[in-house]
Amino acid sequence: MTDESLTRAEELLARLEAARDELDRLSTDENASPERALEILSELSELAKAVEEELERAKREAESDAAQS
Repeated sequence: MTDESLTRAEELLARLEAARDELDRLSTDENASPERALEILSELSELAKAVEEELERAKREAESDAAQS
């Protein structure tokens, strides 16, 4: 995995964790907005996809580097 890919994946995972924490806070708030919870769920889905894509990109790069060695 390249350093750039690793850094990007770590950033995405941090954003994923922050969104999940916010969703946890909303789940305990009686006055929480259901619309906001749906927005966070959508964001979690998008972030999870982005993490998966970044890890796949890093895997391809690592395989390409290994094949060239």
